[in-house]
Amino acid sequence: MWGWKQYVPVATRRAKAQKKINQLRKKGKTIEPIEIEGRNIAKKFWGKQWCEHLETFSDYDNRLPRGRTYVRNGSVCHLKITKGSVEAFVIGSSLYRVNVNISALKESKWQAIKEKCSGQIGSLLELLKGKLSEHVMEVVANPREGLFPNHGEMDYSCDCPDWADMCKHVAAVLYGIGTRLDLQPDLLFQLRGVDASELIATKLMTAEAKIEDRLDDEGLTEIFGIDLDDDAQHKEKIQKVDPEMMTGTELKRIRLEMQLTIGKFAETLKVTPATIHRWEKEECTLNLQARSANAIAQFLEKTHN
Repeated sequence: MWGWKQYVPVATRRAKAQKKINQLRKKGKTIEPIEIEGRNIAKKFWGKQWCEHLETFSDYDNRLPRGRTYVRNGSVCHLKITKGSVEAFVIGSSLYRVNVNISALKESKWQAIKEKCSGQIGSLLELLKGKLSEHVMEVVANPREGLFPNHGEMDYSCDCPDWADMCKHVAAVLYGIGTRLDLQPDLLFQLRGVDASELIATKLMTAEAKIEDRLDDEGLTEIFGIDLDDDAQHKEKIQKVDPEMMTGTELKRIRLEMQLTIGKFAETLKVTPATIHRWEKEECTLNLQARSANAIAQFLEKTHN
């Protein structure tokens, strides 16, 4: 007659996992455990969307609950995400190795995502923080056409004796990915083999840069009425601008007077072209971080000298 397995308290499971982590570290292995505070496996946009996406797969219904319990108990001792794969260790009755392989996002699908998001994501920071419009969120999190892998794009293995297609250790790792994306959302793009910055460098930005390149060739003096020969006068105007009180309009005026395209200006200030594009849209005073304000101040000082 079969009996129920003896209940193991959560504290005991966590202590067992921590002991195994310490043993692995003593052997010189770089260990990245999944640590969860409270019951929420993921709390931010990308992590939550990953977990919700998993739960759309009906084939996983009977396996995911135990995986949730395992990951909450701290049983995922190690989880490392690289391009196209996830390597993990999960503690159960023994220490088990789990591997998850995920196909690269198809080029056609990635191109479609970029086109649908064109001009709607202001910066990489906004993207990774999940501060997106409702339209963009619907695009990137679409169950079939978004960034997350479909059922047929994942395969996994675990060296435990469970015969099931997906054991509880694999399920724990899949949820652990969601927890990791809370802290490092850029890993989703790495996992799918795409460059997140391509969602920022949209066609709109590229077109504007090309137009400004052409304008530089034709001569800003003639088109904008800027007397570039009066170099001292323009340097004086630029010098008087306070970076901490600068508006987007003033920033754009300086860029045009220096005959810089958005791309060149971004390179000079060590920011993305999308950031320059977003700043120049602001008619009010820019709320710049100290690093950006310092970069502009240094640029103005060099320009004056």
